[in-house]
Amino acid sequence: MSIGGFRFAIRLSKEILHSDRDKGKRILIVGAGDAGESIIREMNKNGNLNYNPVGLIDDDPKKNGQRLHGVKVLGNREAIPEVVKTYSIDEIVISIPSASNAEIKDIIEYCIKSGAKFKTIPALSELMDDKVSVSQIRDVQMEDLLGRDPVEIDLERIKDEFMGKRVLVTGGGGSIGRELCKQISRYNPEKLILFDHNENSVFYTHRELSTEFPNLDCVPVVADVSDKKLTSQILETYQPQIIFHAAAHKHVPLMQVNVAEVVRNNVLGTKTISDLAIHNNVDKFIFISTDKAVNPTNFMGATKRFGEQYVQSLNETNHTKFMSVRFGNVIGSTGSVARLFKEQIQLGRPVTVTHPKISRFLMTIPEAVQLILEAASIGHGGEIFVLDMGEPIKIMDLARTMIRLSGYEPDKDIPIIITGLRAGEKMEEELFDRNSETLNRPIC
Repeated sequence: MSIGGFRFAIRLSKEILHSDRDKGKRILIVGAGDAGESIIREMNKNGNLNYNPVGLIDDDPKKNGQRLHGVKVLGNREAIPEVVKTYSIDEIVISIPSASNAEIKDIIEYCIKSGAKFKTIPALSELMDDKVSVSQIRDVQMEDLLGRDPVEIDLERIKDEFMGKRVLVTGGGGSIGRELCKQISRYNPEKLILFDHNENSVFYTHRELSTEFPNLDCVPVVADVSDKKLTSQILETYQPQIIFHAAAHKHVPLMQVNVAEVVRNNVLGTKTISDLAIHNNVDKFIFISTDKAVNPTNFMGATKRFGEQYVQSLNETNHTKFMSVRFGNVIGSTGSVARLFKEQIQLGRPVTVTHPKISRFLMTIPEAVQLILEAASIGHGGEIFVLDMGEPIKIMDLARTMIRLSGYEPDKDIPIIITGLRAGEKMEEELFDRNSETLNRPIC
């Protein structure tokens, strides 16, 4: 009799689970705070979303066993793998917008161990009015793992620096230049001159800015920064007060075999726009540099080192305040290693790493640009600002993490192939020259 009752209980629980699945995808939510509460409320309210929240995870021991809209807190982050197994979870949603990067990385490790698919909501800095909704749930990206914990930025000072000013951005259609244009536009400049030699980049960036900032006076300019006559006409016409010089060839191996072009663009272009800035009484000139300018072993790095030294040499004898901002690789930029890995994984191809021990300083584009603007607002001229890039990241670790984030197992589902260092590449990059004199600033 007891055996029969036991079988009946098993059958009944399976039937309950099956009927529960009819309500939608079984969701485990990490974070029993305000964001988690909003997500559960919306999932329960709208059955068309096909989400069925069945459990919560929270590290606060006081919340263990409590319920939010009928959904129970089942344990802390360490319990994620067991909870996924016990409750047949289809998908995990990380719903802690205020979490530090260290916390997010640790939570993701437990999500990976569970074998379930997992997604996240944006960080607090990305949310509009701190409101969270189901529509914001997205895949976890490398930016979520590499972005640093928030730094204190003086937004009022940045606003005062750019509001009502005429600002020109060279390379405005590139990864850094486009983000510079977007962030500057938030501070209501009098005019933004979007300067780039690539017609398509100018077209799409200008369209994006016009849509997002309909009241912005944005002038799209297709021109080559090394063309002295045309660049001179542009500066005389629009009289910019601040120039960000982001235009540059940046791909190290490619520039090793295109030396004349990298010198023309990076050296002649920098000299041309810098000299014209003085001639047109520009107030500030910010040169966007790279860690590859430190003890350079390639032509690209050498041209950027020239740029740093040249603008410094102009600073003392002219009205224009010249400064440089130096940082490492940015995730998400055109040609970045993360983009390459993502493409290889999506196509089911082996992921290629040049050396098992190679490392790089990595940063997200938005945070790099935010700190560039901060540096520009506090610069007095003559400085080389070096952004705090954190610790260098091993590219092999990056490859393995991206494979796991895509739901595969490194070396098993997706192989990793070592291809060897390319021409001009270093094993490790540096942020400071051996003879540099440094002065710590709170934002850098």
